Amino acid sequence: MISIAQPLIGSEEKEAALRVLESGQLARGLMINAFEEHFAEYVGARFGVAVMSGTSALHLALLAHGIGPGDEVITPAFSFVASANCALYVGARPTFADLEPDYFTLDPNVIEDLITDRTRAIMPVHLYGQMCDMDAIVQVAEAYDLIIIQDACQAHGAELNSRPVGAYGTACYSFYATKNMTTGEGGMLVTNDPEVAERARIWREHGSRQRYLHHQLGFNLAMTEMQAAIGVCQLEKLDQLNIRRQENAAQLDEMLAPLGGVSLPKVRPGAKHVFHQYTIRVGQRDRVAAMLRDQGIAVGVYYPIPIHLQPFYKDIGYACSLPASESASEQVMSLPVHPGLSQDDIGQIVQAVSASVQDEAIDIPAAP
Repeated sequence: MISIAQPLIGSEEKEAALRVLESGQLARGLMINAFEEHFAEYVGARFGVAVMSGTSALHLALLAHGIGPGDEVITPAFSFVASANCALYVGARPTFADLEPDYFTLDPNVIEDLITDRTRAIMPVHLYGQMCDMDAIVQVAEAYDLIIIQDACQAHGAELNSRPVGAYGTACYSFYATKNMTTGEGGMLVTNDPEVAERARIWREHGSRQRYLHHQLGFNLAMTEMQAAIGVCQLEKLDQLNIRRQENAAQLDEMLAPLGGVSLPKVRPGAKHVFHQYTIRVGQRDRVAAMLRDQGIAVGVYYPIPIHLQPFYKDIGYACSLPASESASEQVMSLPVHPGLSQDDIGQIVQAVSASVQDEAIDIPAAP
C-alpha cells in the first residue's frame, strides 16, 4: 500500500531526543525556547509559543486576543472541526463562511455579509498547504476593526506574494505526525504582538507568570523538551521536504492533466503552495476512492462532511447552506504527495487514477 502520509524521522531527530532524555531536563527547558525562537523566525513572526497541539494553539490564540462569550468568529465550514470548536471553547460562536471553489479556502468576498455587531475575529484556514487570499481578508478586517487568527496547521512554509504566514499576524500550527514537519504531536502559536505572546504563555502555564503564583485560571498545554528537540531538527529539513512535495505535485499535475473526469489542484497566483495534501476533484468520489484503495493506493478525504453539517453543529442550531463547501465535500480526494514517494510510486498512483476515473463533467459551483 502506498501511504497517504509518511513521517520522515532520521538519525538527527533520534539523537536529539536521546540527548534530552539523557539530560534529565524533560520539560520546560532550553529546547522549547530554541524551537519557539527558530520557528517564529522561519514563519516571519516575532514570537512563538510552543504547545501540545494545533488545537491548543488555536484555543490559546482566541483567549490571548480576548475573544469570549457573546463574540462571533467568522471561519470556513470546509475544514477540520477543531477550528470551529475552539471558538466554542472560549464561549464564542463560529459563523460559517463558504470557500473559493478553486482553492478550497475562505472566500473573502462573503465575509462582509456575515459581519454583525458581535463579530470580533476572522479565522481563515490555510487548507492543504496553500494560503488564503490574505491581502483581501486583511482589508476587510481593517475596515471593520476585526482580529485575524490564522489556522496554519497545514501550511508550514507557505507564502503569498513572498510574505510568509507570520507576516500577517497571529497564526497557529500543528506538528501532528502527518504534517509537513512533525514532533509526533504538538503545536505553535506565532504572533508579532508581545502582549498576545505573554498572555498565551500565562494561559499555557496554569495562569502563572511565576511558579506557584497564579494570576488567573489557566491550562497545562506545554510541549515537552523531546518534542521540541525533534522539532528543531525537522525545521532544518522543512524547506527540502517541501520542495520534494512540490516536485511530486508537479509530476502528478503533468501526468494526470490529460485525463478527463479529474480537476487538478489550482495554485493561487503569487502563492507558494507546500502541498500538505494533493487534492483533486472527481465525480463519484467514493467509488473512485474505493477502487484506488483496492489497487494499493491510500487516499484521504479531507473533509467528507463540512462543519456546519456535522451532527453536533446541527444539534446546536446551525442550519445554513454553503453550496461550494458542500460540493467540495462530495468531490475532493487527496492522493499521496509526501516526500517519501518514489518515481515508481508516482507512476502507480497515476495508473490507478487513470483506471478508476470516468470522463465525466464535474459540477463545481462558481464563486458568488
